[in-house]
Amino acid sequence: MIFRLGVALCLAAGMAKAEPLRLQGYVEGDFVRIGSPQSGTLREMAVKDGDRIKAGTPLFSLDTVIEAAARDQAAAELAQAEAVLANLRKGKRPDELKAITEQKAQAAAALVLSEATLKRQDALARNDFASRARLDEARAALNRDRALVRQMEAEYRSAVLGARPDEIAAQDALVSRNRAELIKADKRLADLAPPAPGDAVVEKVYYRPGEFVAAGQPVVSLLPPGNIKLVFFLPEPRLGALRLGQTVGFACDSCGAGKAVVSFIASQAEYTPPVIYSVESRDKLVFRIEARGMETGAALHPGQPVDVTLEDR
Repeated sequence: MIFRLGVALCLAAGMAKAEPLRLQGYVEGDFVRIGSPQSGTLREMAVKDGDRIKAGTPLFSLDTVIEAAARDQAAAELAQAEAVLANLRKGKRPDELKAITEQKAQAAAALVLSEATLKRQDALARNDFASRARLDEARAALNRDRALVRQMEAEYRSAVLGARPDEIAAQDALVSRNRAELIKADKRLADLAPPAPGDAVVEKVYYRPGEFVAAGQPVVSLLPPGNIKLVFFLPEPRLGALRLGQTVGFACDSCGAGKAVVSFIASQAEYTPPVIYSVESRDKLVFRIEARGMETGAALHPGQPVDVTLEDR
C-alpha cells in the first residue's frame, strides 16, 4: 500500500513538472530609420503612415538642384579629360600629317636637285670650268637638304606616335580622378532620394514637404517583417529550461496561437520590469529573452501583449 502511494506521488510530481511554464511578454520591433547624409528641403514625401511598401519603393526626395548641378559638372569634366586623353594617344590630325608629308616631299625634291648640282659642279671643277667655291656651295647645299629630309621624317614619326608616354600617363590619372568624382556626385544625388531597403510597413513619417531636413536626421521610420520580435523575461531559476534555437509558443487576443524561435538570451540578469504583472516574481531576478520568426496567421504590432508558453525541461 505504501509502495503504491509512493508511485502515485511520483507520477503526480512528474505530471506537475511536465506542465508548461507560462509567462507574459510583448511584441517589439527593430525600426529602420531612413534619412539622408545630405541636408536640404524636403521636396516630396512619397509614402504615409501605415503604407505597406516593397523593396526599392521611393520614400522621399530632397531638393536636388545643387547636387544635380555638381553631378553635371563632374560629368562634363570627365568627358573633357577623356577627350584630351584620346587626342594625346592618336597623334596629330590628318590635315597636319598631310602638311608634314608635303614638306617632306619638298625636302626630297630639293635633295635631288642638290645632288644633281653637286655632280655638275664637280665635273666642271675637274675641267677648270668652275671655281672651288661653287663646288663647296653645292656640297653644302646637298648636306643641308639631306638634313632637312631627315628632320621631316623624324617629325612625321613623332606626329604619328602622339604625345609622350609621361604626358599620356598624367592625363590618364586625371581621367581616373574625374571618374571618381562623378561616382561621388552620383552617390550624393542618390542619397537625396533613397529607396526602401526591403519590404516593410511605414511606421512613422517625421517631416512634411517644404520642411528643412538636417543631415543625418531620419525622415521616415520603417518596420520590416523580419524585425518583429517577441520579448519576455524568464525567472533566473528557470534559465536552464531555455536554449538558443528552441521553439516557444505564444498567443494573444487577436492573433491566436503561434510559435517563435529563441534568438537571444541575456547574459546578465535584471530586476523584474514593471510590464510583468506577477506578484510572486516581482522581487526576483529575470533574464531578457527574445524570439523571432513568429508563425501566426495574424499581423503582430509592437507593444502588443502576448502570453508565452515554455515547455519546462
